[in-house]
Amino acid sequence: MSSGTSSTQMTGFARLARATIAAFNTNKTSWFGLCLFLVITVLAILAPWISPHDPIEQDIFSKLQGPSATYWFGTDYFGRDILSRLLHGARYSLIIGIAATFFAMVVGSIIGMLAGYYGGRFDTITMQVMDILLAFPALILGLIIVAMLGPSLTNIIIAIALTSIPSFARIARAPTIAVKEREFIEAGRSLGYSDARLMIVHILPNIAAEILVMFSLWTASSIRTEASLSFIGLGLKPPTPTWGGMIREGFENILESYWLVMMPGLAILLVVFALNLLGDGLRDAIDPKLKGEQ
Repeated sequence: MSSGTSSTQMTGFARLARATIAAFNTNKTSWFGLCLFLVITVLAILAPWISPHDPIEQDIFSKLQGPSATYWFGTDYFGRDILSRLLHGARYSLIIGIAATFFAMVVGSIIGMLAGYYGGRFDTITMQVMDILLAFPALILGLIIVAMLGPSLTNIIIAIALTSIPSFARIARAPTIAVKEREFIEAGRSLGYSDARLMIVHILPNIAAEILVMFSLWTASSIRTEASLSFIGLGLKPPTPTWGGMIREGFENILESYWLVMMPGLAILLVVFALNLLGDGLRDAIDPKLKGEQ
């Protein structure tokens, strides 16, 4: 029984992988989004080695210089190289976005699966709590949490994750309700399988696709939220380079030095664009209508 279950899971994941590749081949922009995101990730990882200048080193004699051969993206008010700060800022944006979304995915999926599996009053109360959290805009709720905890890397991740948990809980709950009524779950119960085993081994693989699509799309939202928090002064403290913080610092000189805002703005646009294209490809791969399943 165990080997059969494992084989079935492997077949399911292989089928999902084939469907994903087929969807990406149909929608070529998904490959573009994946490649663009991988390029940004590699640049962020290699930032300490490929940055042309120290991202926090100040050179007052080079302040507010436009793009040139020496400073490709120009310099800011303190003479710091914009390109170097963008590369290092990518590290913080990706770390915060991915870590916060992963934490929200794990916690939210557990809550959603438990609510959908057990149902009844537990489901009602849990979803009502999630609805209360969803009533707050993500940015406002994140602002409140960061203001209470203080602006640090860990606190920002926690704040953004808490704003995302309700969405993952709802995404996990709906398919759990449908899957728990299927025959193989009833067969597992008749064989004496525990609820934990049924949820982790049998239900989770069948709802993982929807959760992964949500992860890719919500990572983009988390990066936007982090940039927004940094813009209003609740991000990582200067001189740590963050994309939202760079926009905030350059806002006062936006008319004379457009590159101060345009470069980090384009960086945010590119990574969010890439993740949205990637999420669209994953969504197409699990869409029953696109796979010919009614």
